[in-house]
Amino acid sequence: MSPIFDWFFAQYAEVPTHLIVLELIGVFFGFLSVWFSKQDNILVYPTGIISTAIFVYILAIYGLLGDMMINAYYFAMSIYGWYIWTRKVDDTHYTPITKATKSENKKSIYIFIGTLVFVFAVYKYFDKWNNWTAYVDTVTTAIFFVGMWLMAKKKLENWIYWIIGDIISVPLYLYKGLVFTSFQYLLFTIIAIYGYRAWKKNLDIPETSLLN
Repeated sequence: MSPIFDWFFAQYAEVPTHLIVLELIGVFFGFLSVWFSKQDNILVYPTGIISTAIFVYILAIYGLLGDMMINAYYFAMSIYGWYIWTRKVDDTHYTPITKATKSENKKSIYIFIGTLVFVFAVYKYFDKWNNWTAYVDTVTTAIFFVGMWLMAKKKLENWIYWIIGDIISVPLYLYKGLVFTSFQYLLFTIIAIYGYRAWKKNLDIPETSLLN
């Protein structure tokens, strides 16, 4: 067996089987969610809800408090986004893809800064500032909070935040030993790039139905 495979399986040598199975299931549904988002398909939300619920549990065990809160936030925002995406703006059209307004860009900055302060306070309260990953986790949490908010509102710019956050998350999860999750974020990065291009291309196309 090659050194790469030896290293890969060594990351899971002492991990309970149920956690490995849950991670794989979470990765699978997470991949589906991002793929459906790229396709502008409402199934992004039910698949995302399953994935985030699983990762809230896993990340709590691994001590990644920021990312745990990200997934809890995703869970709540998925319910909100599900409502927004299926809401009709008139008798025949659902909420369309649009660019963020100046006001929404300002709110994005406020959400980013507010999240940094909140996650910092959480890590401080639980005395978790004992590794460089805590700092990276705080930043990615803020990035993803903004990305999820913009995605729920069907704003093109959400993909930019996903791309940046996904790139940072690949080495973070690899370092933490969550190899499958790290690979998931690598795939997320690729899909997010294509997602941005697809949404940009269809930005001005009226949406007749998200359920078709």
